Amino acid sequence: MVTVKLYGMPYSAYTQSVWTTAQEIGIDIELVPVDLAEAAHRDPEYIENYHPFGVVPVLVDEDGTKLFESRAICRYLVAKYGKDLPLLPNPSNVKAYGLFEQAASVEYSNFDPSAASLIYERIVAPLKKETPNEDLMKKCIATLNSKMDGYERILSKQKYLAGDTFTLADLFHQPYCQIISVIEPQILNSNPHVKAWWDNISSRNSWKATLKFSGHWLHDVI
Repeated sequence: MVTVKLYGMPYSAYTQSVWTTAQEIGIDIELVPVDLAEAAHRDPEYIENYHPFGVVPVLVDEDGTKLFESRAICRYLVAKYGKDLPLLPNPSNVKAYGLFEQAASVEYSNFDPSAASLIYERIVAPLKKETPNEDLMKKCIATLNSKMDGYERILSKQKYLAGDTFTLADLFHQPYCQIISVIEPQILNSNPHVKAWWDNISSRNSWKATLKFSGHWLHDVI
């Protein structure tokens, strides 16, 4: 059985993406906690040896390969351990690969920035005793509502973002969508095809396993 080490924390959205990918593939991951609350990710040794930007997650494979950046880690895991899975189309299938990279770019460019900012202001800032930026939150909500109109146009024509097969492009959305479904559910519920997509991908066994792994921490902090 393959075992790799994942440096991160269960409540980290990007750690969750990697964990979910491992669940989809069916490989074991050993979590090595990096206590963000205690600034362990800012430790000079961690920055020097694991992540040059002092964040999580970091993957250390059995052969010693180290990778940071969650999306790169997920792609690596599928390419190495899940070659026969449709999570990451083979580049030899130019059309499928292009549609996947397009969908992955949609998540990175059109979803993640506003989702990350909203969640920081709504959840992380209060935990850090910071005053949330209400204007920024309103802007993020408006932006996400507008972006979901674009998602609706995509998902009205196909089941998933890259076509009719679940890929990493959908998986990358799961952690932040889970939080949004609790703090601003109308963002995901206002468009019928977006809602059906979220209901679908949030019901996957791999994501349910990740929610268990995360300890359902969200309900403890809002």
